[in-house]
Amino acid sequence: MKVGVIGTGNMGENHVRTYLSLHDHCQLVGIYDNDEKKGHQVAERYKVKQFQSIRDLLQSVDAVSVAVPTEFHYDIGLTCIKHNVHMLMEKPITSTVAQAKDLDQKATEAGVKLQVGHIELFNPFIQVLAKELEGESIIGIDFQRLNPYDERMEKVDVVKDLMIHDLYILHELLHDKIVTFYALGNVLENTPKHAVVITKLSQGVTAQLTASFKAKKKMRTIKILTENAFMEANILDGEMKLTRAMKENANNYPVTVTQTIRVDNSIQPLTIQLLDFINCIQLDTNPFVSAKDGMKTLMITNEISEVINKL
Repeated sequence: MKVGVIGTGNMGENHVRTYLSLHDHCQLVGIYDNDEKKGHQVAERYKVKQFQSIRDLLQSVDAVSVAVPTEFHYDIGLTCIKHNVHMLMEKPITSTVAQAKDLDQKATEAGVKLQVGHIELFNPFIQVLAKELEGESIIGIDFQRLNPYDERMEKVDVVKDLMIHDLYILHELLHDKIVTFYALGNVLENTPKHAVVITKLSQGVTAQLTASFKAKKKMRTIKILTENAFMEANILDGEMKLTRAMKENANNYPVTVTQTIRVDNSIQPLTIQLLDFINCIQLDTNPFVSAKDGMKTLMITNEISEVINKL
């Protein structure tokens, strides 16, 4: 299968590097970036062809990863559909829900696969965490996803860039929908740069999500309180601690026992995600993360951002 990458920023370059590592499954034909200088740098670094237009690239490939700013997703998606090229669209799927619905409908009618880049769902760590939660009665969850400030984030909304990951992880862990939420945040440079959301889901579970571009260190943690346990998960370290109350036979009072689980992080989530994308095309199956999945996450993400922007 011949593949390409549109957009060669940090994430786009990750796609380039990962596709090249999957040479037994696909051939990376080339890249396109409207910033010719940036595209040239990546093309030289990885010894791949730099196309001069999206059209030229799309005429040469079967599938592409689209890793450009969100405001261009819809138009590029329509262009991919016009050329009958399957696409993995980085998150969020589009800027608006109306665009997402239209793109999904047109892709379906054309027989074009449209997968959304919810990369954390391919993280083995999240899969292990979900397994540990099976059979647990969850009371509450707390997410912390923090980044130090970077000038590249000047026009980026922290809800749509960082918090979006925890919103779809929340759905994956609980298979439930948010019925109400309260949002607060700090708007800097005309976009939310720090956001806190408290939600309640339909089955009564509460969740708090914090995302920030203003932290002094990078953090990715999930804390989960259940009827029988307390779980502390550190995605960056690949480690989770499970604390449970066990009854002591001698005097019959509960003793706290903590178990540490370490998850092998040698396999990158992007590798698993791109293999799933390639396989769904070759086997003609549905993508693991569909356009409709992306649309659901986009809907709540946009609602949260709108609330914060109005504060």
